[in-house]
Amino acid sequence: MRYDPHQQTVRRFRLSEVFIDQYRDKEVPWGPIGYITYKRTYARRLDEFESGAKGTEEWFQTCRRVIEGMFTIQKKHVYTLGLEWNDTKAQRTAKEAYDRLFNLKWTPPGRGLWMMGTKFVEERTGAGLFNCSFRSTREIDTKGGYLFRWIMDALMLGVGVGFDTLGSRKITIKEPEWSEEVHYVPDDREGWCESVQVLLDGYFFGQKIPKFDYSKIRPYGAEIKGFGGTSSGYKPLKQLHDDLKELYDERIGKEIRSTTIVDTENLIGKCVVAGNVRRSAALALGEYNDMDYLSMKNDEKKLYSHRWGSNNSFNAYVGMDYSWHSEQSQKNGEPGYIWLDNARTRGRMKDGYRDDDINVAGFNPCVEQQLEDAELCCLVETFPAKHDDYEDYLRTLKIAYMYGKTVTLVNTHWPETNGIMLKNRRIGLSQSGVVQGFNKHGRRELYNWCDNAYDEVKKLDKGYSDWLCVPRSVRMTSIKPSGTVSLLNGSTPGIHFPEAEYYIRRIRFSADSKLLPTIEQHGYKIEDDSYSPNTKVVEFPVHEPYYEKGKKDISLWEQLEIAAQYQHYWADNSVSITCTFKPEEAKDIKSALEMYETRLKAVSFLRYQETGYVQAPYEAITKEQYEEMSNNTTPIQRIETDEAGKGTKFCDGDYCEL
Repeated sequence: MRYDPHQQTVRRFRLSEVFIDQYRDKEVPWGPIGYITYKRTYARRLDEFESGAKGTEEWFQTCRRVIEGMFTIQKKHVYTLGLEWNDTKAQRTAKEAYDRLFNLKWTPPGRGLWMMGTKFVEERTGAGLFNCSFRSTREIDTKGGYLFRWIMDALMLGVGVGFDTLGSRKITIKEPEWSEEVHYVPDDREGWCESVQVLLDGYFFGQKIPKFDYSKIRPYGAEIKGFGGTSSGYKPLKQLHDDLKELYDERIGKEIRSTTIVDTENLIGKCVVAGNVRRSAALALGEYNDMDYLSMKNDEKKLYSHRWGSNNSFNAYVGMDYSWHSEQSQKNGEPGYIWLDNARTRGRMKDGYRDDDINVAGFNPCVEQQLEDAELCCLVETFPAKHDDYEDYLRTLKIAYMYGKTVTLVNTHWPETNGIMLKNRRIGLSQSGVVQGFNKHGRRELYNWCDNAYDEVKKLDKGYSDWLCVPRSVRMTSIKPSGTVSLLNGSTPGIHFPEAEYYIRRIRFSADSKLLPTIEQHGYKIEDDSYSPNTKVVEFPVHEPYYEKGKKDISLWEQLEIAAQYQHYWADNSVSITCTFKPEEAKDIKSALEMYETRLKAVSFLRYQETGYVQAPYEAITKEQYEEMSNNTTPIQRIETDEAGKGTKFCDGDYCEL
């Protein structure tokens, strides 16, 4: 079937009701807290898709939305270019994609589970499908406040942002001209972001700054349709404007510095968090010899005010002296280490020098994706431990690849981003539950899977790129830290080790969540959050499958070696690794960096400690405690509610340990 130029619209791709009915009552292989995590996070309201419908999605419906959305994007692309579309073949592939997603052998990233197949993506912007991004400030002298407008826009869409400090000293802060003109801030994301650019350009270029009127912004608690969530009211934006004025008023007549750039983003992130988003995912990338930048978080007052808003890393180089930096890492886990030259000149480490990604400017917040300026990353999860053999895993990998490639076909509302995406088509096929895969299949065998599967992915990319008439993807594989998605099927996140064989996993809910009564009825312990108002904490007992050892048992060196092996055999982007170390290993960090600087693209370190504080996300328990908790609870099979999920914010939820 070919494109008809007289046909104005392309019909959505649909799976048949007969096919879907097979899965309506079929058991889903959820992890211990998979179903409740899904309902809290990814189940959209049914009235979004059918007027008058009641309740929220169940898993079979979410799978349908995702698969139909994925193949609709493909279909529209093919028809637009006048290429051949074989609906029979597409149906066959879509059914397999659906079945493997339903059985949790692969998943889109959290962003994809929440946004794929929605009107927001189809009618407004495809940016909502992407996990993370990178934005350089090197052109701050010409682009000014637009760069921070872009960053805020991305954060409000749920896209995590990496950014650099290359704009340092490129502009002198000017005395703005204050105008009596009134600027009515529109009640939308675009309006908020535009107001930040208007304010900053006053200081960057001496332009007029109007009086901001916030009366059009909807009140606190009002529902936000389409993207989801509820309104924060106008106060977070007004506070941001006030904070930025205070920040820049003190610097009039001075060159902008790296610390000011980071503070600006951190204040924006603080606003986004206050704007009804639980966290802000950002990574600052500074220079190795910028001591003001590297010491930013030593200011405790500013740290608690806003400087918590980014993980701070620096551009390291092979052969440097790591003495000072490693001592800092021992104290508070920062800075993180990024070897940009390795990223620009290498894919997988075993493949040698490559010059096809030389324009890499930085990384996303969890450093699994190397990116050009204004580029987005599209991630996909696969789970080797959920497969019994290599051939089965290859079938899943094909589907996951197709999802990632398909997302690169959508346009965003940022022209410069579209240009890069059209050229690079970068994706990030990731593995989670790697440690479980080691224990199930054997470490050497899993490395063989990685090595052979990478060659298969290259073949897939050639075939699909030729069919779609798009460039081959510049990079295709990575290891992300995972998070909420890994909870669905009970996988360990990325290459990280589990907390223990038996542990309590604590999940936080809004105090007025309609999910809580059902949770309580099933016997799970619920208590007030000791740290956040209007929040409840629920305890779930977890038994880790395929367990051999956990975080307290694993050495710094073994973690680094696993990361290096995955950078060697699998990841042509990067491996996200936060290496936990015990007090006695702190002295080894410098030597470890010297040993692995040519085998990794990025790494960070974090001191390991037993729980140590109230209501920690993970708390190791004994087998007896686990059995007692399990005996007092019953699995939750179904929750009837009209409360939509919240959607995963930024990279993937709550596990980026950087």
